[in-house]
Amino acid sequence: MNSKLVQRQKIRYRIRKKVAGTATKPRLSVFRSNAEIYAQLIDDENSATLAAASSRDKHLVAQKVTKIEKAKMVGAAIAQKAKDLGITTCVFDRGGNLYHGRVKSVADGAREGGLQF
Repeated sequence: MNSKLVQRQKIRYRIRKKVAGTATKPRLSVFRSNAEIYAQLIDDENSATLAAASSRDKHLVAQKVTKIEKAKMVGAAIAQKAKDLGITTCVFDRGGNLYHGRVKSVADGAREGGLQF
């Protein structure tokens, strides 16, 4: 098995021990692949995804911008969906990735969209 993946999985488990979402304060989980980025608002008590946004959404695929700018748009989109659900606060789950680059962009976009964490 790829040792970098194993290391990231250990980091994810360590983060998940401390971070849990509720219906009023969901977990904003970020998954970053090489090409795309995905964000979900998750209620861990009921094991339910409340809202999701990704760089593969129709209105974002049409944009011809860098991956970092697209990640910021994903953050703004998830913040808008949260606002529609009446959610203002969340806890951030970086998913084992460094808080840097595209992961940081999602967080910045979500903050600008009105989410607090």
